[in-house]
Amino acid sequence: MTLDALPPHQGGAGNLARLLARALLAGHWQPGDIFPRELDIGKHFAVSRNQVRNALTSLTAAGLLERTAGRGTQVREMSDWHLLDPLMSEWMTGLVNLDPQLVRAIYAFRFSAEPVVAGLAAQAAEAEDLERLESAFHGMVQTAGSVDARAEHAEYDVAFHDATYQASHNLVWRQMGHLLRPSIMALIHRSQHQTDTLDDSIARHRQVLDAIRNRDALAAETAAREVLRRTAIDLGIVK
Repeated sequence: MTLDALPPHQGGAGNLARLLARALLAGHWQPGDIFPRELDIGKHFAVSRNQVRNALTSLTAAGLLERTAGRGTQVREMSDWHLLDPLMSEWMTGLVNLDPQLVRAIYAFRFSAEPVVAGLAAQAAEAEDLERLESAFHGMVQTAGSVDARAEHAEYDVAFHDATYQASHNLVWRQMGHLLRPSIMALIHRSQHQTDTLDDSIARHRQVLDAIRNRDALAAETAAREVLRRTAIDLGIVK
């Protein structure tokens, strides 16, 4: 990919790092690709070499790039990316066109983690946790029937998952919920664009809510797994 395909840049090194990182997260450059030179980036965006160097330093610190004297800058393997770095979460916020390989990796993690989190939530949820879950679910139901409300529906969907992480009352999982929010949002947006109706998704989320409300950990784990199976279908990961 050339720099010409990127949107215009305004601001300082932080904004430039965000622009370049989002292009990498979207798969515009693949692992092993040679990244554009500092000189070429500076010329394309009409910014100083110092600004470019600072931006690339951020990308390198996040594990996206590897800079080697004499070889230039290369995109690192996705397994080396620091996906739980708060800065990476910030770059991912609002990005819906993630690289398909990254989508599968995030989905695989969620499929492993979220049933466990739902089970913990069923055991530990307090009254205010249930209120947050019910409020988010109610919002999902209210916005499910309108294509024009898909963005709003996605916000409620993410709020439901966030409330589940919070209801676990486990310090590590609660922090993970915050860090994963942008990636969960990206997957929800992507999956919603692949389906005509959200009825099945609503039914599956209802089962998660009911299981947590009934303090049935096993049922909560099973229901959360079924939600994610639906997500896999909508993402085209399975048929």
